[in-house]
Amino acid sequence: MKLLQNVINHKINNITNDELLKHAKQYNISLTSQQATSIVASVKGKNINIFDDTKRSKLVKDLAKVIGPRKAKEINQLFLQLIR
Repeated sequence: MKLLQNVINHKINNITNDELLKHAKQYNISLTSQQATSIVASVKGKNINIFDDTKRSKLVKDLAKVIGPRKAKEINQLFLQLIR
């Protein structure tokens, strides 16, 4: 299980704009290219562990400042889908 967590976290921490837009579309989350850029800049290279509720919550709060609370909540739902 730990290996799978590491793979998912690595993917999130190194996601590209195109990959994020593709996943958002797959989960019916509408994102603009600008929003995707902001999200990628917020997570890239920060070794965020989305399986840690505290760290994920802090990330979502940071994203809410950049892309708005509604979109940040949708991104959190995407994270929750990925960790299940």
